[in-house]
Amino acid sequence: MSLVAELRRRNVIRVAAGYLVVGWLLTEVLTTILPEIGAPDWAARAVILIFAFGFIPAVVLSWFFEVTPEGIKREHEVDREHPGANRVARRVDQATIAVSVVLIIVVGLFSARYTADDPSDIDLGVSATSVAVLPFDNMSGDKDNEYFSDGLTETLLHMLAQIPDLQVAARTSSFAFKGQNRSIQEIAAALEVAHILEGSVQRAGDQIRVTAQLIRASDGFHIWSKNFDREFTDVFLIQDEIAQQVRNELSASLLGTDSYAQVTGITTENYDAYELYLQARKARATYSYSGLLAAETLLKSALLIDPDFIEAKSELANSYVHQAETGLMAPETANAEIIAITDQVLAVNPDDPVAKATSIYARAMSLIAEGDEAALPNLASELEAIVNSSPASYEPRILLVRAYTALQQNEKSLPLLQGALSLDKFNPSLHYELGTAYMRLRRWDEARAALERSLELEPQQPNAYTYLGSIALQSGDAMTMVKQFMNAIAVDPEDHELPGILSLFLYQLGLVDIADDFRDRVLTLAPTSTVAYQIELARARAIGDLEGSLEAARRAVEDDIEDRRFAFGGAVQHLIRTAVRTGRVDDELAWLEEQQPGIFNVDSAVVPLKFRGVQGTAFDGWFHTLPRDELLRRLDVLLAFAESMGADPTENAVDHVGILTLRGEIAAAIEVALDELFTQPVALYPNWREVLSQPQYAEIVADPRVRDAMRRWEAQEADLRASVETYFADLQAAT
Repeated sequence: MSLVAELRRRNVIRVAAGYLVVGWLLTEVLTTILPEIGAPDWAARAVILIFAFGFIPAVVLSWFFEVTPEGIKREHEVDREHPGANRVARRVDQATIAVSVVLIIVVGLFSARYTADDPSDIDLGVSATSVAVLPFDNMSGDKDNEYFSDGLTETLLHMLAQIPDLQVAARTSSFAFKGQNRSIQEIAAALEVAHILEGSVQRAGDQIRVTAQLIRASDGFHIWSKNFDREFTDVFLIQDEIAQQVRNELSASLLGTDSYAQVTGITTENYDAYELYLQARKARATYSYSGLLAAETLLKSALLIDPDFIEAKSELANSYVHQAETGLMAPETANAEIIAITDQVLAVNPDDPVAKATSIYARAMSLIAEGDEAALPNLASELEAIVNSSPASYEPRILLVRAYTALQQNEKSLPLLQGALSLDKFNPSLHYELGTAYMRLRRWDEARAALERSLELEPQQPNAYTYLGSIALQSGDAMTMVKQFMNAIAVDPEDHELPGILSLFLYQLGLVDIADDFRDRVLTLAPTSTVAYQIELARARAIGDLEGSLEAARRAVEDDIEDRRFAFGGAVQHLIRTAVRTGRVDDELAWLEEQQPGIFNVDSAVVPLKFRGVQGTAFDGWFHTLPRDELLRRLDVLLAFAESMGADPTENAVDHVGILTLRGEIAAAIEVALDELFTQPVALYPNWREVLSQPQYAEIVADPRVRDAMRRWEAQEADLRASVETYFADLQAAT
């Protein structure tokens, strides 16, 4: 008998085939399931090795032993003529087939689930003319050379994006995969592209080798690959050469044309300037105080080396936009700088969408601050036109969101940001912007999810932490708000506003000693900042120093501080409310008018935005000095202005109660107080006592239901104060 026949007789071939089929399918199932249930990476490898090493023992055992109806027997003990022998063999075959079918179904189900749930799986509907440029690996061993490898990637992205009909994944999304151990297919599916351009950079002294390869994601096939060995001084030539070759390959094989569009690189040929520019972009990625300040310094250094470096100028102008937003620079100063810089860019490239949008924005903000009420709607219209003509440009979209926010047209921001995310879904800044847009619409769960996603992509964003704290505060969770501010301070220790805002909250709670620690931090970092003025006023009030509080408020008015976070308006309000209690309202209003001429002129044809924000505080004084008809007329003027800006003051419970009170509708004001104000957490209104202590609210406070509600707030406030005090005591004990 031949060996093959003997193997068949002893069922060795049957066992081997069954083992291989079932083993392979079971391996597929386990290696699919194990990662899903959180098993470590080595578990899947262990499964494969176990089945591989088990094959030989299984075959050897099948030679010596046989499964029979009476159980397992040695091969020489089996009666081959027994009718049950063939039946057992058939059952083994049937079991093998059945198990195989079941396992195939399981594999299919889990594969389908993985495809549906995991965005990294390949989408067969992606454009064949799409590519993502992954960050080139720095193989030099010197981490400082990372700026060069990242810079090469950025330049390639910039140049390839200029090719007509070629879809290039956004820079932020491509860089999201830097350092990740993901397959080409996974990355391509996540970025929704059909091709991946990747490579590496290796530098040794003055020599540099760049390896670049273009890969088709569907099968991993290398369409094109090449090494570039050059002197390091030829860096820009290398960038151009690689981009041109990739362009040619993509144009010929994907776009079906030999007519190549001219692509251009960045506008500097000085590597030192270019490196500083790249470092600046990396520094400002978190939009922290330290990052924005570092970016400004680096960009100015780059421009000192190469004054004609257009991209550095655009980046500097954009940095000033964010400095004005975060309080690093006064808006009027920032706008003047932005206009001057973007004028230089537009003189060279008049069609630059980013420079155009930034210039228009800065000019409009200057006009709005001066009281030009038409500037804001005009700004939105102009930015809409730029976004429509350059949909892939990120910055114009964000500036348009700012315009919509100022116009209280927050619902328009969502499709704008969602459209940007469809082009760049791994951009942490876009997720952050989407989160704040949801916040303005009071869609708290969606806001929290977007902000948390933003932090997953970029954990060093202080502003995302503070907004998560604000969301927690909406539900009365002031402790989470405090903790999130502490997180923000930890990632951005140079920001003076973060400890300033936290100290204001603590002073209002009466936790003076704890607040003083954060006050010291502010006065060390920025003793003349707007928030420093606020802190001095808040501290004096917290310790009952009336003269000190009046002195701090007068100093803020005399120094004409910015009305950031109602700093100027808060000082004016304190002076007026104190004057009401001391019976010298007319004198105080006259002094304020002397210091700030026109501050209370509600009828002026042009009212600076800063004055508009303050005029509402004057009603605490006007209630006692103006005839009722004049009081109501001025109220109507300011309400009409708010309406023209798309705002509805009655959406704020305190303002709603105040408006009804001024109109003399006391019963309605009481109901609003009970239904809209006292149903909210006390943490949202830390200055509620001062508000309700004003004489015009006397009838409201006298209502027994309101007094009961106030007592509930007092109890909540006491519990909150104790919790915050315990939290900081535990922090101190831990350190």
